Amino acid sequence: METFNPSIAMPYPYAYTFTNAITSNYIYQNSASNSPAPTSPWMDSRIWSGLPQGLMDRILAFLPPRAFFRARAVCKRWYALLYSNSFLQLCLQVCPRRHWFIFFHHKTPSASSIVYKHSTPNGPSGQTPRAYLLDPDELTWYTIPFPLIPPGYSSVASSGGLVCWASDEPGPKSLILHNPLVGSVAHLPPTLRPRLFPSVGLSITGSSIDLTLAGDDLISPYAVKNLTTESFHVDAGGFYSVWATTSSLPRLCSMESGQMAHCQGRFYCMNHSPFSVLAYDIASNNWWKIQAPMRRFLRSPTLVETQGRVLLVAAVEKSKLNVPRSLRLWALQPCGTQWVEIERMPQQLYAQFGEVEVGRGFHCVGHGEFIVIMIKGVNKGLMFDIERKRWVWMPCCPNDQGEEGTLHAFAYEPRLATPVITLVDQLALPFQSFSG
Repeated sequence: METFNPSIAMPYPYAYTFTNAITSNYIYQNSASNSPAPTSPWMDSRIWSGLPQGLMDRILAFLPPRAFFRARAVCKRWYALLYSNSFLQLCLQVCPRRHWFIFFHHKTPSASSIVYKHSTPNGPSGQTPRAYLLDPDELTWYTIPFPLIPPGYSSVASSGGLVCWASDEPGPKSLILHNPLVGSVAHLPPTLRPRLFPSVGLSITGSSIDLTLAGDDLISPYAVKNLTTESFHVDAGGFYSVWATTSSLPRLCSMESGQMAHCQGRFYCMNHSPFSVLAYDIASNNWWKIQAPMRRFLRSPTLVETQGRVLLVAAVEKSKLNVPRSLRLWALQPCGTQWVEIERMPQQLYAQFGEVEVGRGFHCVGHGEFIVIMIKGVNKGLMFDIERKRWVWMPCCPNDQGEEGTLHAFAYEPRLATPVITLVDQLALPFQSFSG
């Protein structure tokens, strides 16, 4: 495993705050509450003060993010844990994986419009921009600030505890990898080809970073076309490909701008008119089409990754046939070409869903055993637990800044550090690039 960079920038060191929204009545409370902590007989300071330091660090590494940042106010040593390479290494080894989701308010750009004034993530004047974290196990919302992201950038992908931001201006794209939990920021080199709003795929492992931008090539100041893909890759083995790997998209490709699902070394995204699935193999640098199930009757199809599988989530509407409308889930089989239906929303629940959605459309994202379905234009969403086969309405997002637009979600795993990000810093050093 790579060593950590000893100088980790932490922009919110001591005053870092999680704001928690209680799901029962949506009352906001600050993590620095002055309410007295409950006492128990077994919380004997004589016992806890005698614990070995290594065991205490192990206990702290298991704390959920909000509890950990509150605990850092106890003493100077706990406060300095974010600067300790040994503690961050311990967190990577023992900290349980948390399949959370991160939400941003933004307006979806129009693919038919070249001149687009994006609503910057800064929110109303004078207020710090923020994102919203959802813990699906507890159905609890948290708000988290991200003041280091400059205006004119939009969130486009998430992986490995990092959120990728891309510049909104037409032309070569500037990209930022940002850890919203600790506030670290890494700038990537700009892309080589000018684009408008490309589809973006991001995959971060313990030893590599893969980033792919596809489509929306800016072929003139007044037109875009889905023509090419360019990829960014760095790994711990010393291989760098900084936007040097390019490939052509399939003919007659009709991709809408959006994020890609990553699964087992491949990126997947939807193709429209008619619906199909586009697959991109990172290693072979090759694209191909996969036929979608019931492609002529799908509405708002979305690809998600859950538990190492690619799922297609969509509403099915057969207006001229005696088939009830429904929302269904299909899983892509290991052969890579066939789909099998694995779940269907109960009809009574779909009727309630339809009353709220009323044709607005919806956006889906998967993480672990959970799939979140957010209805466009409203602060309402459903969550499906694949393991328990359970559908549940989510509590409303705690929007206290008056943002307008659609809540857009990404799979997010809260991490105190992502060691592979240090490879991006090495791009400033002389190196030999390679072309795929």
